[in-house]
Amino acid sequence: VTFLVVMRRMTHVRTWALPAIMITVVFVTSWPLMALAEPAANQITDPANYWWWFVVTAATVGYGDFFPLTWGGHLVGAYVIGGGIITLTTLFTVVAEKISNAKGRRMKGLDDLDLSGHVAVLGYTPGRTERIVHELSAEGDTQVVLCAWDDLAEHPMPSLANVSFVRGELTDEDVLRRACVDRAGRVLVDARDDNEALSVTVAAMHVNPEVHTVVTLRDMARAKNLGYVDSDVRCVQWHSPRMVTEELQDPGISRVYADLMTHGGANTYSVRLLASLDGTSFGDYQQALGSTFGSTVLAARCGGEIVVSPPWDTALPGDSVLYYIADRRLSPDDVSRAVNAVRQA
Repeated sequence: VTFLVVMRRMTHVRTWALPAIMITVVFVTSWPLMALAEPAANQITDPANYWWWFVVTAATVGYGDFFPLTWGGHLVGAYVIGGGIITLTTLFTVVAEKISNAKGRRMKGLDDLDLSGHVAVLGYTPGRTERIVHELSAEGDTQVVLCAWDDLAEHPMPSLANVSFVRGELTDEDVLRRACVDRAGRVLVDARDDNEALSVTVAAMHVNPEVHTVVTLRDMARAKNLGYVDSDVRCVQWHSPRMVTEELQDPGISRVYADLMTHGGANTYSVRLLASLDGTSFGDYQQALGSTFGSTVLAARCGGEIVVSPPWDTALPGDSVLYYIADRRLSPDDVSRAVNAVRQA
């Protein structure tokens, strides 16, 4: 009766203390009851023995080294068994609830994370963000924290163990700190529009002014505004997700591409080789054009197939096309003279 009264008064309690309190109540109440029911000759009620009998009985193991002899002792034993079963059931329930709550908080992006050196992706676009995350994860198990607005109710990539999820106002410092932006190795601001990108970048740079930050923009003219926030912020065209991942993985590469696509200075060109150079290796062209013109050969097209950076001992047919970087366009004769000069040296 006492146990049932205590249970009714504690049904609202959902803490780790509940199972401990329950089993303690059963132990404290069962011991004197057992002492009253059993004869003095039964060693089950001795302090050195009762705790052992209580543990194995409550756990429903029952070694049988000690046992009650009277019908009253049997009732107390049944009480202990029932209390043990209820306690274990309550313990398992509490554990299940804790696991479920933890999983629910993780799925809903409510957890405070404890990470460092990761990639923080601020913003979510269905399909696009998954592609970016998969590309980031292609070169090893890169840890990613996806931080999205409140309109994304649950983790969009729960099957990826290396992707954590935080939900909230992306310009809120507390939300960014929950995503460990202050300890991130790289930050990607991939907002829903350019105005939002500016405000999120300001917030992220406030939390971690030293982090390598990449911002996607629909209108690259807005990059000037972001330059006012920090001149080291890298702005990438929103419609080039592959460029986004390359800039995150290799900081500065977007500027290299931008320079190559801008008129003036070093640029990318192509030249068709003379038939007289048939069989010359790719390495010979690299050496000849590099030493003579300071250029870098990127790829070759042979028979309609383009091969980027083939092995240096690859022999190229005379009608192949070379793709190279130089400060001016080279003619087939320029290439031929450079190759012959290196051969004669």
